[in-house]
Amino acid sequence: MSSFEVKGKLLVKYESQQVTDRFKKREFVVEIPSGNYTEQVKFQLTQDKCELLDRFKVGEEMTVFFNLRGKPYTKDGVTTYFNNLDVWRIDVVKAEKNNDSTVQDEIPEGFTFKDAPDNEEGLPF
Repeated sequence: MSSFEVKGKLLVKYESQQVTDRFKKREFVVEIPSGNYTEQVKFQLTQDKCELLDRFKVGEEMTVFFNLRGKPYTKDGVTTYFNNLDVWRIDVVKAEKNNDSTVQDEIPEGFTFKDAPDNEEGLPF
């Protein structure tokens, strides 16, 4: 089974639904940029993955990792096919740095000024 990922903005998030005594799902909609338009795509979380959405707020940017699944359903001799976008991971999209970055943005993680070489004025730069 192939795995896919998309980036977009959380548009709608629904509460978890206990479908049967052994199956729980939670759906949400992500607005995905697509050229001049946007797509509004519904995804599904199941079982213990339903909690992944709790930390996100509507309007927040996210990366959604999912598998494409499909199954047939036959009733009264007529077969219908269903597709699901089953999510297995959601990440926060980190804001990109703009060109007006501050000195603080350029300091490597873990660096302290006591590690910097001294110059004539005792400044670390």
